[in-house]
Amino acid sequence: MTRIIMHGCNGRMGQMIVEICAEDTETEIVAGVDTAKVHPYPFPVVTNIRDCEVQADVVIDFSTAGAVDQVLDYCMERKLPLVLCTTGLSEEQLAKTDAASRTVAVLKSANMSLGINTLFELLQKAAAALAPAGFDIEIVEKHHNQKLDAPSGTALALADVINGAMDGAYEYKYDRSKERRKRGSHEIGISAVRGGTIVGEHEIIFAGKDEVVEIRHTAYSRAVFGKGAVEAAKFLKGKEPGYYDMQNVVASR
Repeated sequence: MTRIIMHGCNGRMGQMIVEICAEDTETEIVAGVDTAKVHPYPFPVVTNIRDCEVQADVVIDFSTAGAVDQVLDYCMERKLPLVLCTTGLSEEQLAKTDAASRTVAVLKSANMSLGINTLFELLQKAAAALAPAGFDIEIVEKHHNQKLDAPSGTALALADVINGAMDGAYEYKYDRSKERRKRGSHEIGISAVRGGTIVGEHEIIFAGKDEVVEIRHTAYSRAVFGKGAVEAAKFLKGKEPGYYDMQNVVASR
């Protein structure tokens, strides 16, 4: 059994993780932390993590960047592994996270989905086989109309995985409208679509002569990120200090 402190338990992702753990026989939420006590839970909820005195194996953080420093301090003081899912961290916080990983196990990943992280491995093999054979590479990502950034961080991570497999020989092309020239052979085109309530879709296209290979991941709800966080917590229990990511979780299976 993996005992979890859910930091940000009343947020959208926090509530989702509580529901996932309630149906998972290998995990238990033993305490929650949130500034708002709006949901009756069968475990104690405190407004400040420093007031949390329960015994646990892992902390999952899905909160705000402003709360991350306290979480890092708490985990370092108590030698508790941390699954850090909060985004938008400052350079100082990223440096503190790196320092914390020398004291406790910290898992942070650009995308918590098990499917996306399995896709990373598949893309390395596909790129190594197809790119040298002259296949052009394009990435198309789709998200809801409220998303502020484009392209998505996951699309960039996918491009980085492909480029890494090719020794960094490719450049990223985000906009072809201002150029009138043929496509370069060492480009990765990245396009963004925004509309409706699309949770997240990433399609990678390898286009060769007379054949096309398409690899796609579609998230139908944000639950995929919550499930990934729970699986990460199971993986991190008892781990030695270090900086881990979801690739380590996938590789352990």
